[in-house]
Amino acid sequence: MDDKLDLHIHTTCSDGFYSPEEIVEKAKDFGLSGISITDHDSVDAVKRAADYAERYGIEVIPGVELSSDLGENEVHILAYFIDPDNQELERYLKFFRTERLKRAERMIKKLSNLGFPLTMDDIILKAKNSAIGRPHIAQALVEKQYVRTYYEAFNKYIGNGCPAYEKKVHISPRSAFKIINDAGGLSFIAHPGFMKDNVLKELIDAGVDGIEVMHPSHNAQLIKFYKGIVNEYFLLESGGSDFHGGKRDDHSNFGHFYANTSAVDAMKKRLQKNNQ
Repeated sequence: MDDKLDLHIHTTCSDGFYSPEEIVEKAKDFGLSGISITDHDSVDAVKRAADYAERYGIEVIPGVELSSDLGENEVHILAYFIDPDNQELERYLKFFRTERLKRAERMIKKLSNLGFPLTMDDIILKAKNSAIGRPHIAQALVEKQYVRTYYEAFNKYIGNGCPAYEKKVHISPRSAFKIINDAGGLSFIAHPGFMKDNVLKELIDAGVDGIEVMHPSHNAQLIKFYKGIVNEYFLLESGGSDFHGGKRDDHSNFGHFYANTSAVDAMKKRLQKNNQ
C-alpha cells in the first residue's frame, strides 16, 4: 500500500499557525511518510522542517507557493523539489515579500479611511518573521474588535472586491514556471477547482508540470475529472490539505488530502529525465 504524503502545508513562516517543527510532529502523529512545506513567497521553513523531520524518517520535499495572473484570474502555482538555496529564486521571493509589505500598507490606509485605524506595527506583530498577508490584517482586525471573526474581516473588508482590498503584484504563469524550473523544481496548478476550464487549459498549454488533484475543495467528481486531465496531457499529479491551522479551522483536512508514493516517484523520475 502506498504511503501518504501531504504536499500542501503552510507554516508560521507564511500565513500558517504552526511552526515547521510542530507541522512535522503533526505529520508523525498522522503517520505521514512525507510532507511539503509550500509557504507563500518563502522557503525559510524548509530547512527547519527537514532537519527536525530526520529524527522521524519523514521526507520533507522543498516547496513554495507563488501567485500569478492570467488575464483577470489569480492563479496559484505550487513548486516542488526546488533548491531552497537557489539565489535567483530567493531574489524573486524577496521581491514578492517586499510587494506584500507595500500592499499591506495600502490596505491599512483604506481601513483607516473606513474608520478602522491599524498600524504596520500591528500587522508586523501578527506576522512575526513571516511573509505579510491578508490573514495577518484579519487577525489584527479581530484583536482590535473591529470585527467579530476572521471570516467577517475577509467577507466585509479585505476579501476580493471589498472596500479595503488591494490587488497583489503578480507575475505571469510562464514566468512562474521558469523561476521554478530554473531552481530545479516542478510546477503544479494549486486547487484548480477554483478556476474555469479554459484557464486550466491555458496553464497546461503554457507548460505546467502537473495539477493538484487532491484538495479539500475537490469533490469526488472533480478528483476524477482532474485525474483524467492528468492522463490526457501526460501531466503529474499532487495532493495536499492546504493546511493553515489556527483561525482557518481546517484541522480536519490535515493528513486526509494527500498524494501517494507513486505520484511522488513519478515527480522524481520526471526530474531525472529533465536533468539528463
